[in-house]
Amino acid sequence: MADSKIKKEMKNIRILIAEDNELSRDNLAELLRSYGYEVKGVGDGRQAMDVFIDDKYDLVITDLKMPHVDGLHLLKFVKEVNPESIVIMITGYGTVNSAVEAMKLGAFDYITKPLKDDIVKLTIDRALSFAKLKEENITLKDHLKKKYDFGKIIGFSDNMRKVFDNIEKVASSDSTVVIYGESGTGKELVARAIHFNSDRRSFPLVPVNCGAIPEELLESELFGHEKGAFTGAIKSRVGRFELAQSGTIFLDEIGDMSPALQVKVLRVIQEKQFERIGGVKTINADVRIICATNQDLEKAVQEKRFREDLFYRINVIPITLPPLRDRKMDVPVLVNHFLQKFNKLKKRNVKGLTPEASNYMMRYSWPGNVRELENLIEMLVVMREDGMIKVDDLPPKILSVGKGKSEVLSVVDIPEDGIEYNGVVDQFEKDLLLKALEKTGGVKNRAAKLLNLNRTTFVEKLKRFNIS
Repeated sequence: MADSKIKKEMKNIRILIAEDNELSRDNLAELLRSYGYEVKGVGDGRQAMDVFIDDKYDLVITDLKMPHVDGLHLLKFVKEVNPESIVIMITGYGTVNSAVEAMKLGAFDYITKPLKDDIVKLTIDRALSFAKLKEENITLKDHLKKKYDFGKIIGFSDNMRKVFDNIEKVASSDSTVVIYGESGTGKELVARAIHFNSDRRSFPLVPVNCGAIPEELLESELFGHEKGAFTGAIKSRVGRFELAQSGTIFLDEIGDMSPALQVKVLRVIQEKQFERIGGVKTINADVRIICATNQDLEKAVQEKRFREDLFYRINVIPITLPPLRDRKMDVPVLVNHFLQKFNKLKKRNVKGLTPEASNYMMRYSWPGNVRELENLIEMLVVMREDGMIKVDDLPPKILSVGKGKSEVLSVVDIPEDGIEYNGVVDQFEKDLLLKALEKTGGVKNRAAKLLNLNRTTFVEKLKRFNIS
């Protein structure tokens, strides 16, 4: 029973051989097939690259010295396309140093010529055992993940829990996702959370910032190009869609993409294939697409800045990230997280914020969102070095929101026919109580301190307004 299981597992293992000596290649392929592996042999590194892109292989065995593209270049290519791929080098005694260099670049091991059957089998068994152990460790870590454990995304507010719920629901699907949110809200973190909680997590996540790359270069970045395709194309280049094979491509700020490129991305989504610039070979695209934008794409469609057909193709599952000003409950948690992070990185010992400084942080609107908060805490940790961050340490823009006086009073309007004083005061008091509870996550002691009330008085007021 055990032997049949092992043979079944071996039949599922696919090995690619790159060896320019036809006799050696055929002998090695015949040996590996006798062990039950599925084998493909090619004559040089360039052919191996094409085959590797078009299909999936568990293991690549390559000769070090080959025409056109040698083993080292093939190794770098394989590791760039899929860092988890296993590569074993074949080398002569005179080039062992190069084989050792290959191991530094990510090769699992090397075998010297002339090849011996038992050494070949032992090396492959070790490589596949290593890969299986690594996969089991990844699976174990996945099982140990808690709900709402999404890496660096931090939040306990209700609207962030909705984001976590959406990530959990869409991760296991292969649907296209658009992440909406202002700059600095963490759109790439959400894309990473979706990818690394999906079935594609063992394959690459390839990000592309469509707004940061000049239009004339973006097409080459996405689809790659062949040598001589345009002025300056001195060698062929693999595009991001090829690098993301079997994984996920993250098109950040897709709203900035030109209409001409929008057409080509639409084709990839519809037909699951594309060609390099200047190329004639059609390449299949087994890629999940996640997009992000800080723009209103529906408005962009109405203004003819974004293609309507592409919008409906990518807007299958929209996820909207709230700005930090709409989840103020998360500010203290984020502050604590960034304090720990930068204390460790900068070798500082900042304990936290004084209550007065914390109050200012809570009232600030954070137009730059989480990124602005992170940058501020880094600056404060560097400048403060140790102890508590005080009001005097905060920059003027944080202090400009006032010195603790409620801003609610400024929006109270008294109409010509007057107001019901007691009713307005009661509502104002009730709103203060609820706001204090919201900011402290329902912890009554902390909420009472925010309002400078003792706990007993605070609890009595909650009872009076029937706040549970």
